[in-house]
Order: sequence, then C-alpha cells, then structure tokens
Amino acid sequence: MNNFDINKLTRTNVLKMKPYASARDEFKDFKHEMIYLDANENPFDNGLNRYPDPQQLELKELIAEKRNVKVENILIGNGSDEVLDLLFRAFCEPNKDNVITLPPTYGMYEVLANLNAVENRAVLLNDDFQPDAEAILNKTDKNTKILFLCSPNNPTGNSFSDKIVFDLLSNFNGLILIDEAYIDFSEKDSWLLLLKDYPNLVICQTLSKAYAMAGVRIGLLYASAKIISILNKIKPPYNINVLSQEKAIKKIQQSTLEFQVKKIITERERLAKELKKITFIEKVIPSDANFILIQVDNANLRYEQFIKNGIVVRSRSNQPLCDNCLRITVGTKQENEKVIQLLKTVQYA
Repeated sequence: MNNFDINKLTRTNVLKMKPYASARDEFKDFKHEMIYLDANENPFDNGLNRYPDPQQLELKELIAEKRNVKVENILIGNGSDEVLDLLFRAFCEPNKDNVITLPPTYGMYEVLANLNAVENRAVLLNDDFQPDAEAILNKTDKNTKILFLCSPNNPTGNSFSDKIVFDLLSNFNGLILIDEAYIDFSEKDSWLLLLKDYPNLVICQTLSKAYAMAGVRIGLLYASAKIISILNKIKPPYNINVLSQEKAIKKIQQSTLEFQVKKIITERERLAKELKKITFIEKVIPSDANFILIQVDNANLRYEQFIKNGIVVRSRSNQPLCDNCLRITVGTKQENEKVIQLLKTVQYA
C-alpha cells in the first residue's frame, strides 16, 4: 500500500472544510498564570467552570508513552463509538459508499453504517471464526471505504490469523480498522507495532475493558498523522469532559492494569476448564478476551436459569454462526465460582 493516498479516500466536503476553532484551540500556552476572558466561562473557580483541553494533551502524552506511539497518531473519543462514527463521517459518502463487516462481530459497525446512510456489506467469518480474505476482496469495489476487523473478536473471543490480516492490509484499497478493545487480554501483539508500515491501517482501543474505566467513556483511535488530522477537523471541540480526562489520567497512573489483567486471564482459563466439564455445554470457544462464548443445548433455557439465580449473561443466539450461544464475561474468582456451581447444579436437575 505504498501508493495509498488518504486524500482520495476522504469526502470532498471534509477536505475543503475548515474546522471549528474553540477558544482553547486558539490559545494553548498554559505555562503562565493568565486571566482567561476568552471563552465566556463563569469566572468563579469550582474545578469545573473552565472548558476542558479540546485535544486532551496530558492524557494523550500518557497514552503515547504507554503504547509507544506519538501524540500525533492518537485521537480520543467519547467512547469507541464516537471515533468509529467519525471514520464514517470523514471517509464515507452517504448513499454512495460502502463498508465491509465480518459477522458475527461488534454490532455498532452496522448501526453506524445505517446511521450514516452507508451500505454495509457483510461477509461471514468461516466456521473457525476467521476472515475469508478472498471473499472479502471479491466483495469490494471502488466505493468500498472501510473494512472492520474486530480482533480479538466480539462475541467469539478469538483473534484473527496474522497471515490473513497481512493479506488484507496488502490488498485492500481502503482503510482497515482493527478493533483491539480486548487486546490486553491476548498473548498476541497489538497491530500498533506496524502502524508506520501500513498507511491504511487504523486501530481502535478503549479504556473500558482492561483499564476498568467503562464509566468514563473514552475510546482511542490510532492512525497516521494525516488521518488523525482529518478526523480532528470534524471532531466536536470539547468531546472529552474535564472529569473523564482527570479520572483517566489518575487511573492510568495507578498502573492497576497488569495486575487486574493477569487475574482475569487466570480466571478465564479456570472458567473455560470447568465449562468443558458441563454436559449440556457443547462447545467452549477459545478466548483471547475477558469473556467466553459457549454453545449450549438450549440457550433460552440456560439463560433463564442464570437469571433466576441472580446471574446476568448475554445470549448471542441472534448472531450468525452463534446458534444457542451464550457469552459469559469473566468475573471475580467468587463470581466465577457461583457460575460454575450453578452450572453443575442445573445439569443434573
């Protein structure tokens, strides 16, 4: 993809537009004590009376250090859904362009395609829950702008083959978005290591899973500086509030990720081992995420048994290739033990 030109992929109106410049975009020198009378803020200090940094620089610097990337390669959104939506709005012409998704996968890709009047071309994963590169490439045309790869995949939990992903990166003419929401639970390396090598590569991560901050709603997108620059043109000026920025910085600095992830992986392996012993569980899908997908004899029955015993799992039976499947998030050791004991009890009921 050495001849990849992001400008040819970008919507014409986005290329031509000038981004909104907020007061905090125009004045950025916060090293000196100043009287701020530029943004029509309430002057009485309560910790929240000032607008947040529109570029979240302190948080980006922290993330850049953790992920070994440059600040210019990071975009922060109000949850991953916002950065995904920005991709559609920047690169997909409504009622003309199309994207490719690989069901079963994260449902918001299709929702955002519909929201932005962009055709979603679904190419099912194969029986091993791996992408079919040939089928994907055959589904593309000159108006195919984005391919969504969720790896580790939701709801299956497996990671995609490196060989298949490399094949797609080399031959797909649009953007390839690799959604790595669950990458910290996998032994595989992040595709961030190859961000410089593939100008069409875009990577999405989150603070919701391994970093245990689902409540602050912070999604991360990594791409070339050119792509980030285009997305910054259409990003809302103050999309990450002060409280979310401050909380995220504090939690990342506490460095609980490694300890918690290790605990979750240990529990995931223990839970998977025990699930395989349950007679009505027909299949336990190997997982690189913080959840396990299981195929049971009767998903509706088993789901109701969980609910009646105070445990909420997710039925994924409405997804392609997931007939009679339940998705179980890995909980604490005590929570997982309750799941195991419940399953042992009901299998002999």
